[in-house]
Amino acid sequence: MGMRLVALAACLAASPAMAQQTPVEPSVGIPTSAVVVLDRDLLFTGSLFGQRIARDIEAASADLAAENRQIEADLEAEERALTERRDAMDMADFRVLAAEFDNRVTSIRQTQDAKARAISQQTERAQQIFLEQANPVLVQLARDTGALVILDRRIVIASADQVDITNLALERIDAVLGDGGSLLQGPPAPRPDPPSSGTRSDED
Repeated sequence: MGMRLVALAACLAASPAMAQQTPVEPSVGIPTSAVVVLDRDLLFTGSLFGQRIARDIEAASADLAAENRQIEADLEAEERALTERRDAMDMADFRVLAAEFDNRVTSIRQTQDAKARAISQQTERAQQIFLEQANPVLVQLARDTGALVILDRRIVIASADQVDITNLALERIDAVLGDGGSLLQGPPAPRPDPPSSGTRSDED
């Protein structure tokens, strides 16, 4: 996901000396450790926010795929009709129509590719927003665990299960962010009308 996890240094305490004088009192069920780990991918995909985004992206992708199939069918029908007219047309006139058709196909393909990229960019934007909003929750969780740093579990060779705070982080983030409905309004990508392919569809 390319998300940067917060690296929390000793500044979370007022000072090293004060930190030694007033140790963190861990909450029930929260391990106290200078280093804790979490699964950063699961942090997003396992959250209510991430699951909502996944559903929205899946729906937008399915809509785009259906739109592409309709456009493809329309273009194939137009191509067949143009081919059937070829023998009865002046060859120069046919070449002009064929070139116009090819140019329109290229334009439509570019438009549909742009829609696919927009869906992908919405995923990246959602991940960025998630991390920004989750960061204060992780900072507070680091304080509660007495941690000086939170590491991505994938870069740790070995660790005890007790220092993995992924599930605890998910619980707290879900409680604060929910499904992110107030942060991301509307579907992940716009769904404009399909470009005209030169033939009428059932939706016209």
